[in-house]
Amino acid sequence: MYGRHILIYLCLTFAPLVVAAQSGTSENSGGAVRAGTTLASRAWEVKVEGSILNDPQLLILADEALEDLYNMRFSAADSVFDLVAGLYPRHPIVPFLKSLTLWWKILPTLSVNDTSGDEAFLREMARVIEFSEAVEDDPRYAFDAKFFKTAAHGFRGRLLSDRKEWLAAAQDGKQALDHIFELAAADTANADLLFGIGAYDYFAQAVPEKYPIVSPLMFFFPDGDKERGLWRLERAATDGRFVAAEAAYFLTQIHTVFEPNFRLALEWSSLLVSRYPGNVLFRVLLGRIQFRWGQTRAAEITFQRVASGYERGESGHVKPLVSQAHYYLGRNALRLDSVDVALTHFETALDLESEYSHDSLFRVMATLYKGITLEASGREPEARHAFGRVLSMREYASSHQRAREQLNLMTEGND
Repeated sequence: MYGRHILIYLCLTFAPLVVAAQSGTSENSGGAVRAGTTLASRAWEVKVEGSILNDPQLLILADEALEDLYNMRFSAADSVFDLVAGLYPRHPIVPFLKSLTLWWKILPTLSVNDTSGDEAFLREMARVIEFSEAVEDDPRYAFDAKFFKTAAHGFRGRLLSDRKEWLAAAQDGKQALDHIFELAAADTANADLLFGIGAYDYFAQAVPEKYPIVSPLMFFFPDGDKERGLWRLERAATDGRFVAAEAAYFLTQIHTVFEPNFRLALEWSSLLVSRYPGNVLFRVLLGRIQFRWGQTRAAEITFQRVASGYERGESGHVKPLVSQAHYYLGRNALRLDSVDVALTHFETALDLESEYSHDSLFRVMATLYKGITLEASGREPEARHAFGRVLSMREYASSHQRAREQLNLMTEGND
């Protein structure tokens, strides 16, 4: 199922940027550009007559708004987006920018399947398409109309695929594909537009390798190239203006999941946190990388900062992300045999997710480790209850097997 999901997500819903970036680029397919010291704004090089993306005033506003957006200062970002709306009231960029704030409120809650923001987000995507179709026959706005319309189909398909609405996601992908060849004829030799084709290049080869069951589906798509894809993503992350953070986020995930490499995963995630210290999603990702590769003290500091930020009421510290922080703090405390501290963190993690009906990975694993901690504390009846609860929940990472093993061990110990 995961392979199917990521194929739709990357091969179809990233279509708006894939072929648009394919034309007019002059980079080599080899070589590598590794993480730099900043994710700085770069010159926007696209030269499309009449495009809003050439407007110097917009670029200044976009830089300011994206700084706020990625630091999860959503009200500040929306204030700048309102200025853009005043300048271009009927341009598709207006609902598109508004949707970005909605998307960054949805993204940190994907783990708990919180759909409360979906309706508003999908409504803005529909407005992007509506506004685009209203101006697509005007030569002055032809590029912008096609670009934002395909981007809207891409973002909408991305959310629908996260919600496992595969057919609807695929339909959005097809709508995007209807226009990308026209976009490909434009002069798009810029680092930002390397993001889409880089993501496609990498995952079109990496996903079938990791999940062979999806290989037959790739017959319908162009061949990928992981090395070329990494090159393009790295270029977008270091030289891009609008998508540098997104590209660095993808690279972090690639080097965490598909090609585990602690140095590179740490480098890209640290870069994101350094550039956007207010982004809790990036900080939690950094902590998870530190924990996975044994930097437990560094991970503890990272997650404590997340927990403290939530206590102070700082922006962006939503419960699902803070729950993850407490889960890992509990794991670390249990590793140090601080069972009372560990139990407090696991219970806090579960309390933070109690308002959501979805059994997330972290809810299940916090319940499992709560049982282990209770057993270590000699509270066997409560431990049994926790393990029984795990068996009634969705399974992740062999959680059912581990719960049964713990129950069996407890039974054998009482014989």
